[in-house]
Amino acid sequence: MRYMILLLLLSNIAFSQDTTQYKVEGRHNSAAAQQQPYVILISADGFRYDYAEKYQAEHLLELGKEGVKAASMIPSFPSVTFPNHYSIATGLYPSHHGIVNNTFYDPGKNENYSMGNKPKVRDGAWYGGTPLWVLAEQQQMVSASMFWVGSEADVKGVRPSYYYNYSERIPMESRIKAVKDWLTLPEDQRPHFITFYVSEPDHAGHRFGPEAIETAQAVREVDSIIYQLTEAVRTTGLPVNFIFVSDHGMTAVDREHPLPTPAAIDTNKFLIPASGTMMVLHAKDKTDIQPLYETLKKEEAHYKVYLKTNAPAELHYNDTDDRMNRIGDILLIPEWPYVFSTRKPGAGHHGFPPLQVKDMHATFMAWGPAFKEHMSIPSFENVNVYPLIAEILKLKITEPIDGRKEVLHNILK
Repeated sequence: MRYMILLLLLSNIAFSQDTTQYKVEGRHNSAAAQQQPYVILISADGFRYDYAEKYQAEHLLELGKEGVKAASMIPSFPSVTFPNHYSIATGLYPSHHGIVNNTFYDPGKNENYSMGNKPKVRDGAWYGGTPLWVLAEQQQMVSASMFWVGSEADVKGVRPSYYYNYSERIPMESRIKAVKDWLTLPEDQRPHFITFYVSEPDHAGHRFGPEAIETAQAVREVDSIIYQLTEAVRTTGLPVNFIFVSDHGMTAVDREHPLPTPAAIDTNKFLIPASGTMMVLHAKDKTDIQPLYETLKKEEAHYKVYLKTNAPAELHYNDTDDRMNRIGDILLIPEWPYVFSTRKPGAGHHGFPPLQVKDMHATFMAWGPAFKEHMSIPSFENVNVYPLIAEILKLKITEPIDGRKEVLHNILK
């Protein structure tokens, strides 16, 4: 067992040091694709809906003012990184695309998926839906990815024409240069859809909390990165549209009173693949579900307990929605500001139901030739970004999605 753990750790270290740009040979834009505009979809992890104003991200505030800015963007539940980045990319709720948490158990495979397990992150068999880069490539439009959840995997057998495996070792100036280089390729090879991911201010928010000076600094660093990226792209003279989003927000939690794992849970009978802002239980024997549920229901204290069959419809996270059978049999959802933990929790957390905890809300801004100017819009769900980008690029959506074109159609010129 120790040998296997060591191999996994060494494997992940090797993956994290990979700074190679990968190119899929033989891809070209069709003549029709070459006539379309360009979209760069940017995500700053954990960039809460109010961070730009709160910490005076001057460049983002100006860009949002010039184009379109939403009051907030509502993440899907659970409001954590992998499910929401992939919901933005597919237009599907997590229960529909299958990435139901950062770490989860698949009973059919009898395996855990974890965002830290690089071989599984890069295995397309875990991912449902049709991500935007796959949709583009299927319709002979070249795409590129400077990181995004799912972009390293062969989803439906397809990766972006140009992509990098996620690595913090790639300097930011090199990432920005890569985007500019892509946009200066010959027209038949030039990507019209590009994703660009930044890991801050999520790290700072977790470690120091959303009110900390370190988080403010991280927000301003992101602001500087966006400015550098937009300036580099501007020199190409191309009609590039920018969409700046985040996956979720961040909130301060009660660090002095973490919730323990309820004593009624027998870990010989139940698997617990995830905890924190949602404790997930999978029963080894289904006859154990109801008795434990009834016991936990009587003992509820600073958390709500649900069966997969009676989870609130607003979460889109229940038996009816569970297309890949990956949602736990029993879900324990803490009441804000509490979290499940065996030690003192970190200062900042996300994952709470976004319709109950406003701090979970994310950011949405858009600017460029396709967008109206000086426009403010109300909050909306993140699954609606997918049909917006498809409309800009004139991509035909080929399978049912949860996002609706009419939600954001009016922000386009």
